[in-house]
Amino acid sequence: MRPLAVHHVSINVDDLEAATDFYVGTLGLSRRDDRPQLGVDGAWLDAGPQQVHLIVAPPPAARGQHFALLVADLDATIAELRARQVEVSDPSPVGANRQAFLSDPAGNLIELHEAAASPR
Repeated sequence: MRPLAVHHVSINVDDLEAATDFYVGTLGLSRRDDRPQLGVDGAWLDAGPQQVHLIVAPPPAARGQHFALLVADLDATIAELRARQVEVSDPSPVGANRQAFLSDPAGNLIELHEAAASPR
């Protein structure tokens, strides 16, 4: 097996409207109109070429699980979110890259990841 990429992540949220408002209105994802009717309440969102699926169900206990959104400028992203009263950790190095963390309204952990510039 040779995966090409991660297609989507699915996360549980307890309030679909609050979660959708946060992911679309605050984090800038866009809502998809082609969500299949699977008998579960939720929303499908685009984050670049990947997707985040919000599923209405009890969120799991926090045990370090998270997903990461790649951002071009971590400092600017943190400043923008903090201006919107979103609590975001200070950036920290991870190898040559940098990361910061925040939580969505359901308590799901989200990493903001800034990749180091490629050497020329």
